[in-house]
Amino acid sequence: MDTEEATTAAETPPAADGSRWFYGCWIAAIALLALFALAAHAVTEFEKSLDGDGQMEQPGRSGSAYQPLGPGATARYEDGLRVTVSVPEAHDDGTYSLTVTYRNATDEDLALDGDSYSASLAVRAGEADDEYATGYTVRQLDGAKSAAALAQPLPEDDERTAPLRLKPSRKGIPVTVEVSTPTPGSRDTAHFQLTLG
Repeated sequence: MDTEEATTAAETPPAADGSRWFYGCWIAAIALLALFALAAHAVTEFEKSLDGDGQMEQPGRSGSAYQPLGPGATARYEDGLRVTVSVPEAHDDGTYSLTVTYRNATDEDLALDGDSYSASLAVRAGEADDEYATGYTVRQLDGAKSAAALAQPLPEDDERTAPLRLKPSRKGIPVTVEVSTPTPGSRDTAHFQLTLG
């Protein structure tokens, strides 16, 4: 009797072999998908390294002088820096206030201030693609306050806001806010075009 049971057990394969094969295929498929995802991520990072971290990447307008961003829009850089210029707020004395907010989502501290030759935050009268506006001007009234806000490096995963108080020569003129970095050529300059009035 014992020999009959042993022979029957040897002839029928265990049920676990089929389920082992099934689970093995699933694990192999998941591992293959993970490898594809890692390869795609590596190719994307390699492509970004060819462009440079200072390139802007965003849908819609590019933020260049020929496709400036509007008030309330955000310039997004490949390395994680985000810069937003608020909508201008009118005051009774004919001035306008707005803010420029920097959000550092990079993996390092960022220097925001420029030197005496190249300001990292500049405001000028005229449209973004017109460097020499005629017939109107704009003055920044709180340059020292803005410079003080940008003086210290911006830590990783932090944000800082620089105030701007502007006095246009007349109501309704176009103004361009240019945001760049202290090192020329290291990051695209973001152009924001607004109308004061």
